[in-house]
Amino acid sequence: MKLFKLSFIILPLLLVACRFIPTESQSIIEWVDFVRLNGVEYNGIQSGILANEKFIDEKVGEVKFKVADHVTNTSYKIKDGDAAFHEKGTEIYSIKDNPECIAIKDKTALNGYKIYYARGTIDYKWYFKDVPIEKVNLIEIYQSYSPDEKKISEIKEKEKIVNFLEILSNSKDDLNFQPIHNDTDSTHYEVVLYTGEAIAYKYAIEFDGANYYWHPWDTSILSNEIMKFLPN
Repeated sequence: MKLFKLSFIILPLLLVACRFIPTESQSIIEWVDFVRLNGVEYNGIQSGILANEKFIDEKVGEVKFKVADHVTNTSYKIKDGDAAFHEKGTEIYSIKDNPECIAIKDKTALNGYKIYYARGTIDYKWYFKDVPIEKVNLIEIYQSYSPDEKKISEIKEKEKIVNFLEILSNSKDDLNFQPIHNDTDSTHYEVVLYTGEAIAYKYAIEFDGANYYWHPWDTSILSNEIMKFLPN
C-alpha cells in the first residue's frame, strides 16, 4: 500500500564549460498523516477532534519511529510503531466506545489529542453531511493561525445553534469561486460542532474580505449572515 506521492527534483552537477547535466535524482515523499499499530494503519481525521479528555481510555502503545524527514527511500515498508509526523515516544490511546479509532497526544491539536481512524475497516464518516445535526449541543469558534488557536466565540443557546447550522447547511457550492487576493491575508476560523460523542466535528471557514466560504465537500459560499457569529 503506497502512502505517498512522489515528485522528483533533478539536481544538476556543475561540469566543465558551465554545463549542467542531470546526474542524480532525489525522491521527496509527501506522507499521509498516519500511524501503524498492531498491524493496522490509522489515518488522521482532519475534520474531527477529541471532544473531551474524559473519552480517553487506556494507553495502547507509543510511536517508535517518525518517518517524515527521516525516510527518503521510496521502497520503505512501514512497520508497527511508525508514524508520519509524531516523534518517537509519543503516547497512543484507545477511545471509549470507538474501537476503530485511536488518539495521539499532540499539544498543537485542539483539546490536546489528534484522532485517527482504522483505514480499511470503516469509511471516513466525519464530513459535514455525516453530522447528526439534531444532536449538536455546543459550537466553538476559534481564530486559526493565531497563538494557541484563540477561541473567539461559544454558542450554547439552542436557537442560535439552529441558526448557525442552517447557515452552514444553506451554503451554495461554487466550483469556480476564487478568493479575493489583496494586501491582507484571508481570515481563518475553525468551527467545532459537539454532539455529546467522543469525536467532535471540525471545519474551516475563511473570509477573504468580501466572501465567507468553506469546504464541506466542494468549495461553498456562506451567507454574510454568518458574520454575526464570526467577529473580525
